[in-house]
Amino acid sequence: MTKRHWRVAAGLAAVVLAVVACSSPSPAARPDEPDQPNPAPGAAPGPAFTAPYPFGTIQQKAPPPVDGAVQVVRRIATDKPYVFITMDDGAVKDPEALRLIKESGTHPVLFLNQKYVKGHEAYFKAILDAAGATLGDHTVNHPNLKGKPFEFQRKEICDDADDFQAEFGTRPVLFRPPFGNYDANTLRAASACGMRVAVLWSAAVNDGHVQFQAGDKLRPGDIVLMHFRKTFTQDYTAFLEQAKKDGLTPVPLADFLG
Repeated sequence: MTKRHWRVAAGLAAVVLAVVACSSPSPAARPDEPDQPNPAPGAAPGPAFTAPYPFGTIQQKAPPPVDGAVQVVRRIATDKPYVFITMDDGAVKDPEALRLIKESGTHPVLFLNQKYVKGHEAYFKAILDAAGATLGDHTVNHPNLKGKPFEFQRKEICDDADDFQAEFGTRPVLFRPPFGNYDANTLRAASACGMRVAVLWSAAVNDGHVQFQAGDKLRPGDIVLMHFRKTFTQDYTAFLEQAKKDGLTPVPLADFLG
């Protein structure tokens, strides 16, 4: 090969290499590989679940009251793989609750009774503030409201909301009737107290086991009930594992009833 032929071949090779380099995006430029810093050595792992939208972004709204009565919601209508966790009463103050809720990033609704919160405000305020939980109304004394006079029910619901507003600076607007029992007076009293909706449930966790109202797994839109009991850690862990197994992401219920 003459010197002239060597020069031509070398020039063509350089052109080919340049074209390949320009047409191949660098790893940092790939849209499916965002530029993220490596975690610091020894850094704690992120939460088990990450909401697919910014926390606090309203996705749906509560159904409006009808004839002065709030409506009842048992599940959320969604075609997304979302599930919702709610925690009732507040009787047992598990010291691990704040850490578990914060690390998992589930943003639960705490449907609390004033009789269990009184004297333990700091415990629940930490969960509300540090773990991004939502405050809910569950009456002052946890009575069975069904069949009770309107004024009795109104006082139980309104006093709970009034006390929480004074104690936490936030007035709840989501309401859960104790035992899931209610009547027409309950729904009218809840509306009179400023509640937006009465929230029931479609699955529950007891003694470390998830119980389904339909089927054998959690479904998108399920509202899950658990309690502040001695089995809090087992119950909460069972919920997290079941949600992961069923391919669901826990997200804030308040974003769908805002």
